[in-house]
Amino acid sequence: MKSRFSFSTIGAALLLSSAALLGCAAQAQVAPAAEPATLAATRIGFVNTDRLFSETNAAQKAQGKLKQEFASREKQLMGMGESLKKAMDQFEKDAPRLSEQQRAERQRQLLTQDAEFQQKRREFQEDLNNRKNEELQQLLDRANRVVIQVAKAERYDVILQEAVYVDRRLDITDKVIAALNAGK
Repeated sequence: MKSRFSFSTIGAALLLSSAALLGCAAQAQVAPAAEPATLAATRIGFVNTDRLFSETNAAQKAQGKLKQEFASREKQLMGMGESLKKAMDQFEKDAPRLSEQQRAERQRQLLTQDAEFQQKRREFQEDLNNRKNEELQQLLDRANRVVIQVAKAERYDVILQEAVYVDRRLDITDKVIAALNAGK
């Protein structure tokens, strides 16, 4: 039985949920205006959050940490799934030769085993999601601090994290990734 919880799936889920989490959890910091800025003088930057959550050392370290932390439970869960599948296959082979009482008993055992497997799978997914969110929140906090540092140092007026269209000239993601990887 193939696992539904591969770490490439976890990585993809981490990336897909990161943008939503970033948008929900981040609070915009508004700098006090010294004087009204004209539209032509406004500096705007853009940060690609998907890249922050996939290309930074911290994101890769978090993914490795989650993989290591949940590997044994995933392996155990895969073993339970394989055992259940084998038991079901064996039951299908044996069913015609079993008495009605034996068939009913084996079906009860299989249902109990399946319920236990489903419960453990739900617990695994819930624990994984909770830990993933903890790691994302830490990375999010750090990324937001770095974005603010870059914005202040380079005198940006606005930094966008989500947009329908962005000209490459406005993208400061590489600068933010470099700062995050440098440990700033």
